[in-house]
Amino acid sequence: MVAEAQQIPEPSAAPSLRRQMLNKVPEVTLYFWIIKVLCTTVGETASDYLATNLNLGLTKTTFITGSLLIVTLIFQFRVRKYVPGIYWLGIVLISVVGTQITDNLTDNFGVSLVTTTIVFSIVLAFVFAVWYASERTLSIHTIYTTKREAFYWLAVLFTFALGTAAGDLTAERLAVGYAWSAVLFAAIIAAVGVAHYRFKLNAVLAFWIAYILTRPLGASLGDLLSQDRSVGGLGLGTTVTSIIFLVAILVVVVYLSITRKDATETKALEAAPHAQVLVVARTTAATPALLDAIRERVARGPARFHLLIPNPAAHAELTEAERERHHIEGDHLLELALPLIDQVAGTATEGSVSIRHDPMDAIEETLREGDFHEVIVSTLPHGVSRWLHADLPSRIAHLGLPVTTVVAARRAPAPAPA
Repeated sequence: MVAEAQQIPEPSAAPSLRRQMLNKVPEVTLYFWIIKVLCTTVGETASDYLATNLNLGLTKTTFITGSLLIVTLIFQFRVRKYVPGIYWLGIVLISVVGTQITDNLTDNFGVSLVTTTIVFSIVLAFVFAVWYASERTLSIHTIYTTKREAFYWLAVLFTFALGTAAGDLTAERLAVGYAWSAVLFAAIIAAVGVAHYRFKLNAVLAFWIAYILTRPLGASLGDLLSQDRSVGGLGLGTTVTSIIFLVAILVVVVYLSITRKDATETKALEAAPHAQVLVVARTTAATPALLDAIRERVARGPARFHLLIPNPAAHAELTEAERERHHIEGDHLLELALPLIDQVAGTATEGSVSIRHDPMDAIEETLREGDFHEVIVSTLPHGVSRWLHADLPSRIAHLGLPVTTVVAARRAPAPAPA
């Protein structure tokens, strides 16, 4: 091998910053949950206000709010980063539309709340399954491609429809009442929070469970405030309740637009001044080509590196002795490569040998365990590289991280003797 390499060029800006600036969803903070509950409450009361107080009827109201939602989402998809005003307007409108989907099925078509709750649960599970199969993640911290944003808003729509059905089922069909329904859903959300922070429930799973449950919580609060005292409400009416919550949403969104406290790019830059780069290689781990790529990456901005060597075995059907032997081979590659990478990186490099022979499995496992911003893949030349044949760089890119592919060049043939 020689020191030349073929690389997939990346933008001149640091990939980690590029990724953060394109994330289209706010940081999950206390502000996020406050506005989310406010929006869900407005979704319940505004839908009733438009359909009943203004005598538009459920069908007309659905067409009007649906059209406004489409226009808002067009603007949301066109912007290149999270814009609080556009994003939260979309959430308010999608909460209204999600409510109206359930109400149309129940009031206009006579579908029971039990059926709508079950159907929307299945539909939402299907959306999540297709999303994960396509992108290998359901994290809202990686919404920086059009496909992921489409999956995100589709999932959000059905969380509101499901939340409306579940909330109405609990408060009305099961006769729990608005106040006790709010207490019930708040308690379940609190339990999810404890399970996450105390018992290490998966963060993505905890988020989406809480996200779904805030819909019936907000709806119960909205009905509690707006409905007549004779049916268990406080009698404020849909007009007063909608105005109160819309003003509250406006105040918080203006505050966030000015302070950018929930902007993901600000949080990420404060928390991670150095980009975390995962370097994946086997036999090319110590080649000049890879070292040149790392040197070029350091020149673009501060970075720390982790060298991952998937188990050198060619397949998974191995005895324990064979697996151990291949792991030792990987350790030898680490011992050879890490001092060289330290020298060009200017900092200590971490390294690991995966027990998994499939490079994609090894990469996904390592990415779950660490917070990486980009990936460098070093492989053999075209024609002999199994990784290129399996389209490994593109598969990694589907995970949402910028990928640089370093392909070692073949050695030039020696000139024929005179």
